[in-house]
Amino acid sequence: MKKLLGRTLRTIGGLLVFSFGTYCTITANIGLGPWECLSMGLSFHVPFSYGIVHSTVGLIILALDLVLGEKIGLGTVLDALLVGNFVDLFDVMGFMPKLQALLPRVGLFVLGLLVLALGQAIYMSAGLGCGPRDTLMVGLGRRMKHVRIGLVETAILLTVLLVGWLLGGPVGIGTLIAGLGSGAAMQLVFSLLRFEPRSVHHESLIDTWRTIVQYAGGRGRTGT
Repeated sequence: MKKLLGRTLRTIGGLLVFSFGTYCTITANIGLGPWECLSMGLSFHVPFSYGIVHSTVGLIILALDLVLGEKIGLGTVLDALLVGNFVDLFDVMGFMPKLQALLPRVGLFVLGLLVLALGQAIYMSAGLGCGPRDTLMVGLGRRMKHVRIGLVETAILLTVLLVGWLLGGPVGIGTLIAGLGSGAAMQLVFSLLRFEPRSVHHESLIDTWRTIVQYAGGRGRTGT
């Protein structure tokens, strides 16, 4: 149980770091990656903040993951619930100044991508499940066995980006940087940390629940 608590705290900490990276890319104001563009575009049409919209989209995707029969972990649920709200928190606290010159804004965006990758490494290493968006990619990929997973991901991202752009989401040089640089930033950070995500065994939400029930049952027997 102590290990589970520690892994849960690591997951939350990783999501906090990941959210700060997202906040940096938004504050740079030079365009956004596909999922952020979608959430921002939607937020322009509803009376809710970016964070609430982002969380709502995450929960909808989480439902799709369940329909596709994919394994959901505690980390998957926490990702859907916390990331958007953490971004709102950073925005309210005003951690980053509004930069005017283009070069510093590009630098801030690149920094955001590196921080995003760091957050991914932290929460993925806890083994409590991937984010709902990554799980969706895997789920669709399983059902399109003759299509490379990279093409599946590209199709998803292009669709999401198109919808976000049509809704008024910001598309610009940052969108291009995210498309070309996200993978490189992830590879760099993961290599520096010597983290191999494919070696992590992710625990399902059902397995986590069983651990909690067993712990509670053991405590009950000890108490009696």
